[in-house]
Amino acid sequence: MRLTEARVVLTGASGGIGLAIAEALCARGARVLAVARHRESLEPLLTRYPQHLCWVGADLTFRSDRCKVLSAAEEIGGINLLINAAGVNHFAMLDQLDDSDINAMLAVNISVPICLTKMFLPMLKQAESAMVVNVGSTYGSIGYPGYASYCATKFALRGFSEALRRELADTRVGVLYVAPRATRTSMNSPAAQALNDALKSNVDDPQTVASAVIHAIASDHRNVYLGWPERFFVRLNNLLPNLVDRSLRKQLPLIRRLSQKNDNENHKP
Repeated sequence: MRLTEARVVLTGASGGIGLAIAEALCARGARVLAVARHRESLEPLLTRYPQHLCWVGADLTFRSDRCKVLSAAEEIGGINLLINAAGVNHFAMLDQLDDSDINAMLAVNISVPICLTKMFLPMLKQAESAMVVNVGSTYGSIGYPGYASYCATKFALRGFSEALRRELADTRVGVLYVAPRATRTSMNSPAAQALNDALKSNVDDPQTVASAVIHAIASDHRNVYLGWPERFFVRLNNLLPNLVDRSLRKQLPLIRRLSQKNDNENHKP
């Protein structure tokens, strides 16, 4: 896809990865409808790229707000690129999560991209060339303790992307699934960052992820997994899951200890 011809709806545009994607798209000449509940973090980009960027305030868990985004897209003559980058995460053992936390992850991470994609498909099919981009996670391929609910949503998003790609195989709409590894954003709690530090995990900055997303869109890729050795672990988990089980079991004491610290922080009076 030629990015200078891209007309984009980008969800999660005020977050770390979403904001970096918005900037990269505008810098390459795309026209972007940045969807986010809050405008503040987008202000510098709105000032820098007034001809390319427009904010649409919306809570996409409400159908009325999804319709609002659709109307905004119709006003610019339609779109040919939908990027589902909105997401929420909680580092916690399952029994530490409230039902509201679980339901929020299910709604934002999987229900919203499915429903929004369904709403935009007629418009995307009218374009000469179009694409749906779903921003997933390495944890959409490797079930990781402390992230059970989050993994469930990202596994679902990966499955949705694969099935939708096959469903649209005889159309001009492509589907790209992007799986970042750990990324330096505000979505990471101090405990999650402490776990990454303790395990010496590689952590990318949002601009690195955005660059990979932009390159994949321009190259019409289908799947992108960021980072080494993360790509290796994804393959290893597919081939030898018992080996990964044993490796992660050794990390359980550390994960439990840090998740309890996170739980205590979240419940301070």
